[in-house]
Amino acid sequence: MFSLCSKPLDQHSAYDTPDKETTGARVIFEGRVRRNNRGRKVSLLEYEGAEKLAQHEFEKVVREAMEKYALLDVRCLHRVGRLKPGDKAIWMSVEAEHRSPAFDACRYIIEELKHRLPIWKKEYYEDGDSGWINAP
Repeated sequence: MFSLCSKPLDQHSAYDTPDKETTGARVIFEGRVRRNNRGRKVSLLEYEGAEKLAQHEFEKVVREAMEKYALLDVRCLHRVGRLKPGDKAIWMSVEAEHRSPAFDACRYIIEELKHRLPIWKKEYYEDGDSGWINAP
């Protein structure tokens, strides 16, 4: 399950992950907006994303992770719109029978999503400057 959300992430129903008898580990990852980036004070971020393409790519990444780590469930929410420092930008839950595959898969998935999802980030700085992050 994947969704781009314009509301704060803790107001989303995906947080209600049902308990399963087979789940031995659930790893939760929360990515938050940093106050500083590369020595510059960040006043806010703006995320834009292509939801259908992001959903498609998320499903590919999760299929890879399911095969590699024998996962039981993966859920991910990513904010779009304007966020201020401290806001949650991404939330992910990874479930497996054992903790080691859950931890390893969480890292694998978050790194793959960062590089493969069509989600763009613009930082606004306290000095009035702004710029797209990792723009070609």
